[in-house]
Amino acid sequence: MRLWGALSVLGLVLAALSFGLDQTFKWWMLHVIDIESRQPIALLPVFDVILAWNHGISYGWLSGGASQGFLIALTLAISAGLWIWLAKVSRPLTAAAIGMILGGALANAFDRAVYGAVADFFSFHVGSFDWYIFNLADVAIVAGVGLLVYESLREGRTR
Repeated sequence: MRLWGALSVLGLVLAALSFGLDQTFKWWMLHVIDIESRQPIALLPVFDVILAWNHGISYGWLSGGASQGFLIALTLAISAGLWIWLAKVSRPLTAAAIGMILGGALANAFDRAVYGAVADFFSFHVGSFDWYIFNLADVAIVAGVGLLVYESLREGRTR
């Protein structure tokens, strides 16, 4: 089993960037802006910045039944699998995508370890419809998955 490959540096750099941007933004919102005492901050008619602590996973799933320790362990196990995959990839786009997913996942796991929940801030809404609240780590994860889907569709067309 290889743990380092030709594109591991690319994945590691993007993981570090995703992690660092997310954690810097969260620190700034929590400790400089003090979003908890100033929320909501309406930036657009359809977009607010607020603080929501997510004790579960996506869309708040498992918020009542899973411990933070279990969710951290699950994230670390999945991240180990992603790292092994990263060591084997031969396409830069795949390495970039895996790096973004890794960085986002580990940033949210870090929140769980430090705060006991994940800090989410971005809220889109139209009328009475509210999209789920998310953070920059979630953006990195979704962008990484989107790149993997794009690459798999593009690869299918070239065959």
